[in-house]
Amino acid sequence: MVFKDSYQYILPILALFQEKYGIIKAMDYQDYIWDLGGTLLDNYETSTAAFVRTLASLGIEASHDEVYQALKVSTDHAVQQFAPGVKDFLRSYKANEAKELQHPVLFDGAKELLATIIKQGGRNFLVSHRDNQVLEIISKTGIASLFTEIVTADNGFKRKPDPESMNYLKEKYQISSCLVIGDRPLDIEAGQAAGFATYLFDSMENLKNYLHLNTEKE
Repeated sequence: MVFKDSYQYILPILALFQEKYGIIKAMDYQDYIWDLGGTLLDNYETSTAAFVRTLASLGIEASHDEVYQALKVSTDHAVQQFAPGVKDFLRSYKANEAKELQHPVLFDGAKELLATIIKQGGRNFLVSHRDNQVLEIISKTGIASLFTEIVTADNGFKRKPDPESMNYLKEKYQISSCLVIGDRPLDIEAGQAAGFATYLFDSMENLKNYLHLNTEKE
């Protein structure tokens, strides 16, 4: 059995096998369901800085690297590891993170890849555990028009790895040929539970190579 904390070591190995040995063979997909943070949005550094600052304000010390790796598993995991039972910690962290995300940055090539999918007749969807702050982030990065629908925490669905949000999209849009793309195990678990193919994201360049899509800078 693989424990959650071990994923930080396993993910790079899985990505290497995906890229080098082609164990997971790419195919043509009609639809793509994306995660946001760590997949399209390069946010882990800003999230880590906000988390460490929130801990420090409470007199709790934690290293950047420890927090970074914990957030890669999930926010809930990081909170349980560093601030279990601390009242209002999550609210304070989210407030600090929102300040950091005033100037969101996409991974290089993300916008072009989304646009290429649409040009080739595909559809993009986004499923995020964040609230409707996502809509502001997406607007600031200029990719809002590249999604058929964006699902946030405010839709009221259970959080990933529960597949409820993906099943909602599956039924509403009659999705059959779909690839779920995310950087954490919970993204993969949710996609598989919904009956979709999945891709464990590690870099935009590797993803483009996997999909065999040529993109052009706008």
